[in-house]
Amino acid sequence: MSILRSLRQALAPSSPRAIHMPSILYAPEGALPIALRPLTTDDAREWGRVRWGNEAWLAPWESGDPEYGSGMSFNEWIQWQRQQERDGAGVVFAVTYQGRIVGQISLGAISYGAMRSGIVGYWMDHAYAGKGIMPLAVAMLADWALGESSGPKLHRLEIDMLINNRRSHRVAEKVGATYEGIRRGYMYVNGRWQDHDAYSLLAEDRGEGFAVRQITRHARD
Repeated sequence: MSILRSLRQALAPSSPRAIHMPSILYAPEGALPIALRPLTTDDAREWGRVRWGNEAWLAPWESGDPEYGSGMSFNEWIQWQRQQERDGAGVVFAVTYQGRIVGQISLGAISYGAMRSGIVGYWMDHAYAGKGIMPLAVAMLADWALGESSGPKLHRLEIDMLINNRRSHRVAEKVGATYEGIRRGYMYVNGRWQDHDAYSLLAEDRGEGFAVRQITRHARD
């Protein structure tokens, strides 16, 4: 991507629905020391080490476009993220633990108007799986997207996963999401269209905060 094109995109007027990204979201006091922050071009090396170092572990859950594929460099992908934020269409956060990138969480397919909804996706470094990091990350994202004045003020988040992805099911269950059923042929994953289980979180489910509830749950587990 040329410098001129990057400048043109950066200076382009934002949509009225533009999402003004926080520089960082910290877990509440007493929780695991994780944070969510936007990715930048400076993260290329660290993000690549984590993502491609887990390629074999993540391969069974790898989604893609059957018509066009990805075809973007890391820098182009970051520019695409900034455009998504300006359009109010979606966001991507690095999940960090003790300052290191250990995963990624996204909120995409955002709808406004009468629906005000979005879809959550995530992946995790295998070395940090099972420590309660991703349920807390989902809870923090939900608090921001559904309840914070700085977020997109959505009403509903959906979390979808392959039926046999037990780890992802556990994440949804731990954060208190409601199971809604099967979405047939929902997403192109690992080379074919596959059914997914669907869970949801609503703004009225938030109570004292999704992330705050994770502190008690994690201590109990």
